[in-house]
Amino acid sequence: MLRAMPTQPPDTPTLFALSTAPGRAGVAVIRVSGPNAGAALCALTGRAAPPEPRRATRARFRDPATGETLDDGLVLWFPGPASYTGEDMAELHGHGGRATIRALLDALAVLPGLTPAEPGAFTRRAFDAGKLDLTAVEALADLIDAETAAQRRQALRQKDGALARLVEGWRERLVRALAHLEATIDFSDEDLPETLLPSLLDDVAALEADIAAHLAEPPRGERLRDGVHVAVLGPPNAGKSSLVNALARREAAIVSAIAGTTRDVVEVHLDLDGFPVVLADTAGLRDSADVIEQEGVRRAHARAEAADLRLLLLDGGVEDPLDPAVAPLVADAETLVVLNKTDLRGAAPFPILPGGRAPLPLSLATGAGLQALLSMLTERVRSQSETGAAAPPALTRARHRHALEETRDALARAREAPLPELVAEDLRLAARALGRLTGRVDVEDLLDVIFGDFCIGK
Repeated sequence: MLRAMPTQPPDTPTLFALSTAPGRAGVAVIRVSGPNAGAALCALTGRAAPPEPRRATRARFRDPATGETLDDGLVLWFPGPASYTGEDMAELHGHGGRATIRALLDALAVLPGLTPAEPGAFTRRAFDAGKLDLTAVEALADLIDAETAAQRRQALRQKDGALARLVEGWRERLVRALAHLEATIDFSDEDLPETLLPSLLDDVAALEADIAAHLAEPPRGERLRDGVHVAVLGPPNAGKSSLVNALARREAAIVSAIAGTTRDVVEVHLDLDGFPVVLADTAGLRDSADVIEQEGVRRAHARAEAADLRLLLLDGGVEDPLDPAVAPLVADAETLVVLNKTDLRGAAPFPILPGGRAPLPLSLATGAGLQALLSMLTERVRSQSETGAAAPPALTRARHRHALEETRDALARAREAPLPELVAEDLRLAARALGRLTGRVDVEDLLDVIFGDFCIGK
């Protein structure tokens, strides 16, 4: 447990909400948490006391005011503190029809001490009770939102405490160094070892190096959470929109023989072997007198700069596909260069790229080369976002990176501070920044944002 569990005041509102997705379904789960959860369960089931903890029990739900039968389902009872929220908590498992759900929620709403839950309210109470740290809270949100297998695996690893344990290890080293430093300040007239302060600064330097090394790692966790951004670039009529449609397996972008059809950036979300990808179809790169097309080309270049990967599609149907407008991208060894319309080249040789590279051949008309391109793109995406099981846990949010950067900078200042008192102050600032990552310090300014991203019922 990360923090001491607070004593729940008797007037604390008991929250209730639908915890499964709204709409027609076979089963719906309504969660009730707080000091009156047991009384609410008994009021709806006619029981004298809640059932055996953590055992599903059949129950007939009735309106406490009229005695009308509302549904026939199951109840689960989780007495605090051994519950998700740390409070007394009940779950009502009923049928998922809209009328049934509405009747159960209306019956709960008139019971004394009960109030509907806001988004994230149950998880906020779990955090306040020390059941979850902030990284686990965020991982739970990521798990709910996960759309690919890789996102699910990353969220589960963080929810299980991988990142929290790493940060806690750093925090313990920092607290130990700060405690030793406070001893040298408070007992400066005692016969303390002369090597204490230099040794302490060596420990601070080692901790700074560890955090700096973690920050230097590619942002794989953030890419995996948000999706690897791939910009599809090339001259007009090279087949960019056709390629995006082929990869998306649907008509996501307009395809036309008219040059300059694509004026804006069109985004398509893909799942490549479990890894999320945001594929961007961009305007054709060329000089143009059309003001709107010029803006499209500018946006294409901006997307190329911001992308994690660039896929350059050349027009193999022309004699010289190496157009000057795309020459800087061709020269970039990290750009994946593809030569489309190879079925139109006949015996013409493929162009040789800078560094002796050859473009990947493709014919969207016949499908030749599409699977090879998909395999290569998937491998590139995997290398951008995958972390091995033995690798340190990845940072998944900008706030994680910002907190570690603050910690690293404070440790660097501490090593250069001229007085022990100034060293101690910088170490305290480092500890505060590190504590904000998991919620070990006051983080009220973050909580509304973090918990507000949850759906109602979680």
